[in-house]
Amino acid sequence: MDTLEIGDIAPAFEGKDQNGNIVKLSSYIGKKTILFFYPKDSTPGCTTEACNLRDHYVLLQTKGFEIIGISVDSEKSHLKFIEKNKLPFPLIADTEKEIVSKYEVWGEKKFMGRTYLGTKRTTFVVDENGKIDKIFDKVDTKNHAKQILTSYKKTHE
Repeated sequence: MDTLEIGDIAPAFEGKDQNGNIVKLSSYIGKKTILFFYPKDSTPGCTTEACNLRDHYVLLQTKGFEIIGISVDSEKSHLKFIEKNKLPFPLIADTEKEIVSKYEVWGEKKFMGRTYLGTKRTTFVVDENGKIDKIFDKVDTKNHAKQILTSYKKTHE
């Protein structure tokens, strides 16, 4: 499989969110969609990233963005994470690892000398036509919304 690149058609997916509702990427055609893949609910970095996007959600929406979070955690775990942090966007439970595999963010990771399989923190921005417009593989969890908006300011002025 070739690595996903800017300009590629974003792989289609559907998955269940924290409430068991089906979320399909095709439903977001016509909008810029932030797909943020993160390793695990309620861990420090993931909480920081999700809360940063939450804190800038209204601003992102005024700029035409929608947000979908995706991890391999369960719907129940996502619901707790959303309730605890008051997240206004859906989180898809990719427990079968289908979406993380399509987006090539599931793989070998290293932490404290240990190697294991997990989700590599990555954000894809999909344009209104369903093409990948931006890829962030070095996510600044504390300033992710700014990171996204700054990249658009530079390239879309």
